[in-house]
Amino acid sequence: MASHRQRVARLRRLAARALDAYPLADRELRFIADEDNATFRVDATAPDGRGRFLLRVHRPGRHGRGVDPAAAIGSELAWLTALRSGTGLAVPVPFRTAGGELTTVAASPGVPEPRVCSVLRWMDGRIHSAAPRPVHLRRLGDVMARLHNHAAQWRVPPGFVRIRWDWETFFGDTMVYGGVSAAGAWDLLPGELRRRCDRVASGMRRVLAGLGEGAGSFGLIHADLHLGNALFWRDEVRVIDFDDCGFGYWLYDIAVALWELRDRDDYQDFRSALIDGYTRHRPLPPGGLAHLDDFIATREVAFMLWFTGTAQVNPVFRGELGQVQADTGRYLDILETSWPRA
Repeated sequence: MASHRQRVARLRRLAARALDAYPLADRELRFIADEDNATFRVDATAPDGRGRFLLRVHRPGRHGRGVDPAAAIGSELAWLTALRSGTGLAVPVPFRTAGGELTTVAASPGVPEPRVCSVLRWMDGRIHSAAPRPVHLRRLGDVMARLHNHAAQWRVPPGFVRIRWDWETFFGDTMVYGGVSAAGAWDLLPGELRRRCDRVASGMRRVLAGLGEGAGSFGLIHADLHLGNALFWRDEVRVIDFDDCGFGYWLYDIAVALWELRDRDDYQDFRSALIDGYTRHRPLPPGGLAHLDDFIATREVAFMLWFTGTAQVNPVFRGELGQVQADTGRYLDILETSWPRA
C-alpha cells in the first residue's frame, strides 16, 4: 500500500492534468482531502475573472459496479443545474471544460486507471458540525424539505443515472468500497460486529418491503445531508457534496442529518429542531418517524462497510479502523434497544 504522501502526490499530478481540459489560467492547486474522491482547491483565472474552484478526482466504482462513472457524475451535475435554476437553494455550480463538457477523464503514472474528474465553483461558508446548535438543524431541515419538494416534481432527463439506495445497495454486493466489493467488506468485519450488522440488514429487509417505493416514501435524495455538508453563510444554508445523491427514502435523508448526533445527551433537541424546520415546508413521509432509528442504524452499517473497504487502500483510514469498528458496535447496541419492528 502506498503511503498517504505518495497517494496524494500521484493524485495531484493527475489533478493537474485534468485541469488542462478547463479554461483556467494561472492555476494554483491545493490538496484538500483523499477520502472517497480526492479533492483539490483551485485558485485560477477563468474567462469571467479570478475565482476559486473545487476539483474532484472521482474514485472508480464509486456509483456501483457496472455503472458508467461519467454518466453518473454528469447526472449529479444535471440535478445541481436544475436546482440552481428551479429553486432558491444555494448548491454548487458546475464549471464546464473548454469543450463544454461536464466532466473530463485524466490519467497519470502511479494511479491504477484513468479517473473521471469534475470542477465546481467554490462555495464559502462555515461548517458547524464540530459545535452544532439546534438552530443549525432547524435551518438544515428547512433546506432539506425544499430540496425534497423539488426532487418530487422534477422530471429527470433521459440518460439520468444515479445510485438506488435500496436494500441491495445498503447491504448487498452492489457497491465497491476503496476497490473492495461490498461482499468483501462484509467479510472483513470482525465476527461479533458482523453479527450485529446482519441483524440490522435482516430487520431492514422487512422495513423496506413494508414502506415500498411509492412517491410518498421514495424519491431523489441527497443521501449525505449532515452538518458537515452544509455551509452557513449569513442567512443562507449552502448544500454541498451531492456525490451520494440518488433514488432513496426521504426518511433516510432525515436519518443521515441526525446520525452523527445520536449519542448526545441533547439529541432530542436536535431531532425536534430538524423536524420543525422540515415540516414547515413539507409533511413527513407516510408513517412519520416510526422507522427513523432503523434508518440511522442503516446509515451506521453503510458507513462501516465503506470505511472498512476504504481502509484497505487508504493508510489514514487503516489507522482509524479499529476505533471506528468499536464505535459502530457500541452505537448499534444502543440503537437496537429502540428499533421498531416492522
